Parts: sequence; structure tokens; C-alpha cells
Amino acid sequence: MADELKLYAASGSPFVFRVELAFILKGVTYKTVEENIKNKSADLLKYNPVYKQVPVLVHNGNPIPESLVIIEYIDDVWKGYPILPQDPYEKSVVRFWAKFIDSTCILAILKVFGSNGAEHAIAEAHKQLQVVENKLAVEGNKFFGGDNINLIDIAASFIAYWLGMLEEGTGIKFVPKDKFPKITEWADNFLKVEVVKDVLPPRVIPPKAQLLAFFKQRFGDS
Repeated sequence: MADELKLYAASGSPFVFRVELAFILKGVTYKTVEENIKNKSADLLKYNPVYKQVPVLVHNGNPIPESLVIIEYIDDVWKGYPILPQDPYEKSVVRFWAKFIDSTCILAILKVFGSNGAEHAIAEAHKQLQVVENKLAVEGNKFFGGDNINLIDIAASFIAYWLGMLEEGTGIKFVPKDKFPKITEWADNFLKVEVVKDVLPPRVIPPKAQLLAFFKQRFGDS
């Protein structure tokens, strides 16, 4: 029997995009189940009872939540394009940086918008982005994965695409190109990759009031 693959998703989600990109890289076909985030389905709540969020991958009835966990699962199950290295040490390094970007760097960026551009939040975001800038500068590669994108690039896709939309939509612009030239160069290269362009959602910028209300509700003014 063929694999049953369902991806519980929401249009425009940067975290769903990560999983969609992984599937495209692997050449794997799946079914998308579109969720209404304001009225979540019983299935989504059943499959991800802890966070109650998309994305969730259901493979032959087994649910896997959280985008980076799903991508590692995809890389383990399906051959083809390698998203993580095979060497155990190199794999651990990639996991470390993907987690840092996901749980530290992006969170710091979102808190800037949640605080309506507070100076302390911007300073913290710059501090974390500088860590990423330094990594790119030291390694001198086109992508975090060298000549080809890997898990770190996929984790950082929020910075490459959604950050600019949020800056434009809110008017809170705090990531100047001259301060972060390596991140800017990486983002330009990442967005030019054909499979990335194929998967990216349309560039729709919500109204400023809607964006700020969302971030204040989620992150407060801390």
C-alpha cells in the first residue's frame, strides 16, 4: 500500500513553507489539509494536542508535529536530496544552528514587532542576528549548507522572506543591509533558488494594525 501523507497546513505560514520545501527537495507527493487557524479542526487538535498548531504531518496515521522535527523525519524516511549531513558530528552542528535560528534568533525578531519596535528588543534582535552574520562571514559559503541549501537555510527562510514583509507592513525596519551584509547576500541567494521560488507563497502584506495586534497578543511588550 502506498504511503498516506497528509500535511495539516495554513496558507502563508513560514513554518508550513519549511515542510513544503523539504518535500519538493525530496520529490515526494503529499496531500495538503488546509486549516482555519481561528477555527482549528478536531483532527489538528487530536494530532497536535500540545501546541495545537500547524504544520503537522500524518504519515500512515502517525502524527509528527513541529516543522524542524518533520523535516528531519522526511530526511530520514525518503532518500534523494540530503537535507542533513550523514556524518553524526556534522549533523549535530546543523541541528544546533537550525535550533538557534528557530528558537532564539526568530523569537528575538518577533519580539521587536510585539513591542512595537522597542529599543531593547531591537538591540536583542541585532545581537542574535550578529551571531548568524558572523557564522556566514567565517564560513564564506553561498548557503549555510555550502553550495546547496540544508536544514539551517530552511530554518532561516523566515529571515529571507517574511522578515522584509513584516518590516514593510509595520514600518518597523531594523535590519539594515549595511549592518548585515552577509545575511542580505545569503537571503538574495536563497530566494533565487528555483525550488524556493516555486514554493514561496504570494507576497501579501497585512495592514500594520493587524500585524501589531497579532504580535502584541502573542509576545506582549517584553
